[in-house]
Amino acid sequence: MERREFLKVVAGMSAIALSSCSGDSAKSQGRLQDGTFTAGRDTEVFLAWVNHGASEQEIKAAVCAAAEAATDFSWLSKGDSVFIKPALNSSYPYPATTSPTAIGAMVELLKKKGADRVIVGDMSGIEHVKLTPQGVTGSTRRLMEAAGMTRVVQAAGAEIHFFEEAGWSAFYEDIPSIGSHWKRGLMMPAILREVDHIILMPRCGRHVLTGSTLGLKAAVGYWRTDTRLEYHHDAHTLHEKTGEGNTVETLGNKQRLVLTAADKVLTTFGPDRGQVYEPENGLIIAAESVIAHDMVSLAWLLDNRHHIYPSGIDDFVDSSQLVAGIGNRLVVGQLGGWRPVLSSERLTKNKLKTIWDDPVLNHAYRVFGGVPKVILKTANETLREDLKKRLSEMTAFSTV
Repeated sequence: MERREFLKVVAGMSAIALSSCSGDSAKSQGRLQDGTFTAGRDTEVFLAWVNHGASEQEIKAAVCAAAEAATDFSWLSKGDSVFIKPALNSSYPYPATTSPTAIGAMVELLKKKGADRVIVGDMSGIEHVKLTPQGVTGSTRRLMEAAGMTRVVQAAGAEIHFFEEAGWSAFYEDIPSIGSHWKRGLMMPAILREVDHIILMPRCGRHVLTGSTLGLKAAVGYWRTDTRLEYHHDAHTLHEKTGEGNTVETLGNKQRLVLTAADKVLTTFGPDRGQVYEPENGLIIAAESVIAHDMVSLAWLLDNRHHIYPSGIDDFVDSSQLVAGIGNRLVVGQLGGWRPVLSSERLTKNKLKTIWDDPVLNHAYRVFGGVPKVILKTANETLREDLKKRLSEMTAFSTV
C-alpha cells in the first residue's frame, strides 16, 4: 500500500484505534525515566561543507574528506571485502533514499585504498518487498534502479546484493545485548558473514511512524521478515529494540564508519515522501560511532525543520500519534497477516523537539555505555561558526 493510500484508510480506522490502541508506552517516551544519563567518552564527528547546488565532483570530494577525517582506514587491508549498507526503503530518490553520488564516492575511495570486493545492498520495506519461506513479492533490485543507485554503484566498481534474492534460508541468527527487549535473535543476511567490513550510509529524514530515520534505524533493512514482524508487533518497545538491534555481534565486530550525505533533508512525513529542504550549505556527517553520528544527524534534521511550514494533511500526518499507531498496525498486517494485528501493541511516535526527546538514542546511551561527548570537527573547510555553535549546543550533554 502506498503511503498516500494509507492516509485514506486512517479516517476509517480511527474509531478502532481509539478503542484498541492501549498498552504501555511510557518506555518509549522522552527522557530516560529513571534519572540522569551516564556520561560517555569524547567522540569526534566530522562535518564536510557542501554548497547549495554543488556539482557531483564537489559532493564526492566532500564525502571523501569526511570519510578520511573520520577514520584512518587502518582496518582496511589490501584485498579485503567491504559491505556498504544504504537506506533503500523504496524507489524514491535521495533524500528519501541514500545519495547515489555519496555511495559512488565511497566505493571509489574504498577501491583506491585497496578493497577488493565492495558490495552495496539492502532489502526494501514491506510496502514494496516481502520475503516469505515460499518466495518473494516485489524487488529491491528494481527499486534500486528506480532510485538511481544501480548505475552509479556499478560504474564505481561495486557489486550489488539484495537479501531477498538469496532466499529465506540465507539468513543467520545474531544475538543482541543481554537484557534486550527482543524475544529472539535477529535474523541477519548471510552476506555479512562473508565480508570483512561494513560501512553504514543512511539518510537524514523524518519517519511517519518513528519520528526520524537515521543510522540506528537503518539496521532494519538487514532483518528478515519474521524479525521485522516482532519489531513492529511488540511496538511499545520498538524504539528500544531499534537501539538494541545495533548491538548484535556482526555490527559490533565489523561496522567501521557511518556517513550521511545531508545536503538535502527529508523534513516531514517520511520515509518515502515529504518536504525536501535544501539548505544554503549542506553537510556530510561522518563518525565511527553510530550514536554520535545520529546525535548530530538528528540535530541537523531538527535544525532544518525550522525552515519548513507543513500545512493541512501533511501537517496532520507529520505529527499525529494516531496516524503512527494505525500505520504501524497496517505494517504488522503486511508482515504477518491480520491475526497478529489484533494482538499488536501501541506505537508511540517520537515527538522530537530536541535530540533528548528521542527514545531510540536515549536507550542506545544505556546499552552502549553512556552519552558520547560529541566533538564537532571540520573535514574540508571552515564550518560557519554559528552553525557549529548551534549543533554543538543541540548535542551537548548535561544532566537534568
